[in-house]
Amino acid sequence: MTTATALESRFAHARQVADAVLFEGYVLYPYRASAAKNRLRWQFGVLVPPAWGRVQDEHAFQQTEILMEPKGEATLCAELRFLHARRRTVQRSLPDGSFEEVAELHLDDRVLVPWDEGIEERVELGVKLVELTGDGAVIPFERPAREEVEPVTGADGGIVGRLVLRTEPVEGRVRLRAVELDGPYRVLKLTAVVENTSPWTPAADGGDREAALPRSLVAAHLLLGLSGGSFLSMTDPPEWAKGAVASCVNRHTWPVLAGEPGRADVVLSSPIILEDHPAIAPESIGAMYDSTEIDEILALRTAALTDQEKREARGTDPRAAAVIDLAESMPPEVLERLHGAVRALREITGPDGTDEPENPRELLELFDEQAVFRPETPWWDPAHTDTSDPARDRVLVDGVPVGVGSRVLLRPGLRRTDAQDLFLQGRAALVEAVLHDVDGGIHLAVTVEGDPGADIRREQGRFLYFQPDELSPLEDA
Repeated sequence: MTTATALESRFAHARQVADAVLFEGYVLYPYRASAAKNRLRWQFGVLVPPAWGRVQDEHAFQQTEILMEPKGEATLCAELRFLHARRRTVQRSLPDGSFEEVAELHLDDRVLVPWDEGIEERVELGVKLVELTGDGAVIPFERPAREEVEPVTGADGGIVGRLVLRTEPVEGRVRLRAVELDGPYRVLKLTAVVENTSPWTPAADGGDREAALPRSLVAAHLLLGLSGGSFLSMTDPPEWAKGAVASCVNRHTWPVLAGEPGRADVVLSSPIILEDHPAIAPESIGAMYDSTEIDEILALRTAALTDQEKREARGTDPRAAAVIDLAESMPPEVLERLHGAVRALREITGPDGTDEPENPRELLELFDEQAVFRPETPWWDPAHTDTSDPARDRVLVDGVPVGVGSRVLLRPGLRRTDAQDLFLQGRAALVEAVLHDVDGGIHLAVTVEGDPGADIRREQGRFLYFQPDELSPLEDA
């Protein structure tokens, strides 16, 4: 079996999740280039040219370290995957047969605009583990510059314009090294480093991020597979390996066991933190490319776009056009399947649902009735008069009353916050509502100052939420 064939067969199951990583946040609802949140793109796993990384403190490399227990003369199969930004400009045809660049080209079914498309790239490797000891192996790769021209035809079949697609050169390398560790078992620490080595410098093109992106490895991640043996989980290692796992250094990426459940011979090292054996929801209808993907809501909102908005989305990107077509053609029974999946009962009913009782009351027979807590009074009475008013309520923070319109400083709590909230440490925000939960807790809904998508979030009621001790009132609060 060739290396390419081995990669395809071993990585087939993990590729669904790897594809989701590759296109995470590729184009966000409402899927139009004009949307503010689609103007600052490529947020995950971007490995920039070294010269740009030194200027802007962005990453030019990522490092994966993980433990493995190989068997015999095992071979390591690896696949680096990333998007290569291809810059698209739009030109319209002139009467004399020449073309001029334009900001928009209107067609019957779409509006074409300039845009950066993401072209999937792969670097496939197969190396015997014995070759990775000592200094290891270094595998360089490059993708040359390319320029393609696609004619654009009108309803009558005549040429009305063209798309000019330019891809800049990119260079990189993958460094692999394996070191055997001391201990009762044969365990190797694998270090895999992916580097962008492109020689481009900021001075060459004006020096902004837009110029650096076409020379970057976007959404870069690794698939690793062993021909014999297994990897150890980084999140749930055996007791004897916990010390060695703690010594592994993973930078700008995180490895998890992937592949079929119950197996440990495939790893996905992703710039997005995942759990072992991640999987795409079985109800998912296809890629929606939104970084907070909720298929039901996205499908409904996409179907509700105006015809003009759909024309703009179709002209933004072929993948955005596919989302529009998907939402328009979705039958009701498929949409219904997206609603209300309950995963917590699967261990009771069985993964295929064959043991699920026809009568929900029969579920009680699975439990000891004496173990079910039934308080005399309900923990929450929905009929109770709710006197809270999110728009007018105020809460004391450091002795200062804070409510809607107050400016605050964000100080996310380390023990209970989402990892993304840590990036907001020290940012100023505006309080949009004061909310009370049924347990008596208080939460403040905020929008971050300077966020270009704040107006959209406010219109849609999508806020960030913090507790009072995670905020400090600013002087003009």
